[in-house]
Parts: sequence; C-alpha cells; structure tokens
Amino acid sequence: MTTDTEMWAPDEATAEAGPRPPARPCDLEAERILVATAIMQPAAIDELGAEGFDPADITTDWLRWSWWAVEELRTAFNDGELKYLAVHRQLETWHAEGRMPVRVPAISDLMELSNHAHYGAAAWYATRVTKKAVAARIVALGYDAILKGSSPAFDEDADVAAIQADLDGAVRPTDEDHLAAIGDLLLDSIERATTPPSNEDRIPTGFIDLDSLLCGGWAPGQLVVIGARPAMGKSTLAADFARGAAIRNKIPTLFESLEMSQAELSDRILSAEARIAHHHLKQGIATNDDMTRAARRAPDIAAAPLWINDGALLSLPILRGRVRNLVRTKGLRLVIVDYLQLMQAPKAENRQQAVAEISRNLKLIAKDFGITVIVLCQLNRGPEQRTEKKPLVSDLRESGAIEQDADIVILLHREDAYEKETPRAGEADLIVGKHRGGPTATITTAFQGHYSRFVDMGQT
Repeated sequence: MTTDTEMWAPDEATAEAGPRPPARPCDLEAERILVATAIMQPAAIDELGAEGFDPADITTDWLRWSWWAVEELRTAFNDGELKYLAVHRQLETWHAEGRMPVRVPAISDLMELSNHAHYGAAAWYATRVTKKAVAARIVALGYDAILKGSSPAFDEDADVAAIQADLDGAVRPTDEDHLAAIGDLLLDSIERATTPPSNEDRIPTGFIDLDSLLCGGWAPGQLVVIGARPAMGKSTLAADFARGAAIRNKIPTLFESLEMSQAELSDRILSAEARIAHHHLKQGIATNDDMTRAARRAPDIAAAPLWINDGALLSLPILRGRVRNLVRTKGLRLVIVDYLQLMQAPKAENRQQAVAEISRNLKLIAKDFGITVIVLCQLNRGPEQRTEKKPLVSDLRESGAIEQDADIVILLHREDAYEKETPRAGEADLIVGKHRGGPTATITTAFQGHYSRFVDMGQT
C-alpha cells in the first residue's frame, strides 16, 4: 500500500532537475507585423527608436536579426528596391562572417513576411511586443527567485537585494533612454534662467530661512544628510522636518526610527505641536491648559499622513519594498531614517564599504521613486578635539561616500552643549555644509528642548 508520504514525494529525476523554467510570454503575431512593417517602411525604425522601442524585445531570432538588417540598410535602400532581397543579402553576409549565430531565413520566408506589413500601426504593435517583453522578464525573475529561495546557499541580504534590483529594472528605463543632445536642452535652460521656479514639487522644511536657502524646501530625488554628535538633538530635528511636511503641509511622510520607539516619537510630536513640557507628558502631570492645547492640535496631528516604523532591523531591501508600497498606495514623498549607522549593513569587506553601500542605495531610492530621503548620521569625535567645536562635513563618520552621495549636508551644532554659560544658550545652528546646485549658509534656530523642538528665531 502506498503511503501519503510516498504519494507526494517527488521522484528522483524530478527532484534533481528542479523546477522547470516557464514558457516565455511573447506575441509572435505582433513581432511579425512589426518587422514586416520595418522592412517595407524603414522610416519606422527611427520613429520607434525615438519612442524607446528596443528590438532586443523581439523574441524570434530571425525576426530580430531582420530588424537589425533594416537598421543597417535603411539609409542605403534604393527607390523601388525589393527590400526583403536586400535584407536577405545582409543576413547572408553576417552569417558568413560568423556574426549571426542563427539560420538565415529563406527569401520566400522574407517575401511572405513582407505581406504582413501594417502601415500606420507600427507603434501599436511595438507596444504589444514591449508589454510581452516586460512580462517575460517578470516571469524569468520569478523563476530566478524560486531557484535562489530553494538553494541551500540562499543569502537573505544579497539575494533579496538582487531580486528587488532586477524587479525595479524590469520596467525602469535604461540610461540610454535619457540620452539628449545639448542643443535640445539649451532652450529649456534659457527659459529657466528667466522664469522663477515653481515650488509645487518642494517639501517645506518647517524653517523659513532654510526653505529660502533651498528654494522652497526639499526637492524630489534628493538625499539629505543631517550630521551631528550625540545628544545634539538630531532626532528632534528630524521630527521637526516630519511635522513640517506631514502635519503642516499634509505631505505623505515615512519616519524610520531605529533609535526611539513609536511611543517616544508620538510623545515628542505632541509635546512640540501642543507646547506641552516634555517632562510633564512623560510623568503624566500635564495641566488643564496643556490638555486644552493638546485637544486643539490633536485633529491635525491625527489626520497627518505620517507613518512611523520603529523596527529594530532595517535593511536596504526592506526599506525599498516599504517605500515602493507607500509610493504606490499613499503617494509617499518624504522618508526620514534615524539613523544611518544603525541600519542593517550589507555584506562587505569592511565597515566603510558597507556604509558606502547604504549611502549609495539611499540615494538610488530617492532617485528611483522621485522622493526626498533624509538620513541622520553620527559625526566622529573631530569637533570635540578642536578648539572650535563647530562640525565640518569631513566629520561624517565611517565613510566619505556619505558626503559624496548627499545632495545636501546639514550639520547640527549647539554651543550650549559644550559651554553652559555661553551667550548663545538656547540657539542652534543648522550649518548647510554642502548644497549641490545652491549656496551654503548657516541658519540659526532656537532650541526649545522642553518642548522637544527647534523653531525659527522669529517665533521666540
């Protein structure tokens, strides 16, 4: 009698072979019509190329080589020439030279193919071919993911990151798609020189002078680094940026907190918004006036599109997946990570390379999804070892790649953290040490530690 275990156990041949690769999706009819149209109307090659069509998406080998033959010959065709004969000669030449590894189609095949030309509809058929090519890449990625996941050598960090990167690249345009001649760009540059920029795509920082310096706030695609020594208040500043975007301007924001819990961040945000002394809130001794202000601000805080995650382990693949989901479902525009050195590092030869990999991928997340990424970063002990305690961009800890990848570097400095009796007690400097494409400056703010916030000096 056959047991359940025996019934469902795979036979040895199947187990050794592993899962079979699925059939590649394709649209043979669209491919034939598209190549036939290109043979009979070579101008379609340039028109479709300008729209981003890639002939590598044609799955049938001889059809793809026929397309490339038309590309080679399109400027040399004579009036009235039977173009399929010229294509056949070109394919025979390539085959004889060893450049074409597949069989040369017969003249009758090319003649019959040319009868399928569909003038005026090439772009529509190209779209069908491209759509199937994307589907084929997705299927291939799924099969590759099955193989990786089934392998005893599966590496959670490396394999998941590779799969997600390939998935993003399945439909993302290549760098060649962004090729442009300077002459085509120059008129736009001249127009921008005489047209004040619109701030519609900017994210307000919450600080008037900083917004002015940054032409309205954070821009899409930027990686912003906030550097400071411990206990300077960089988490508080990050919460201020989140409040300025999500509560004051209703901009969808994700706060990844690797240091503070969700409860601690929620307390700080309520303290800052309602002006409740933070120690009162923590001790549960808020006054009636405190609660009145809390009730006044609670509806706006509750309605803010702000999401806080306090998971202890944050890797690049996890962050990219979360960002992708929130961009698609919530229109996410700002991500804040507190802080870089606590992120789960990818495997690398040394710590500097690992930090450089994190930094580069944070920039790619900002660029790929068209959002702003703000990441907090610890500084080394350089400021404390100098007479002048103000930090420098070179003080960024563990890797020079952080400075290289960042579009903006802001260093947080408070003199009263080093000298209690300083005349600048209660003041904080936001030192914009790097601003790609803009000026640098020092913005002075007021630090209201009892309310867990920084504010513009004018508000004091």
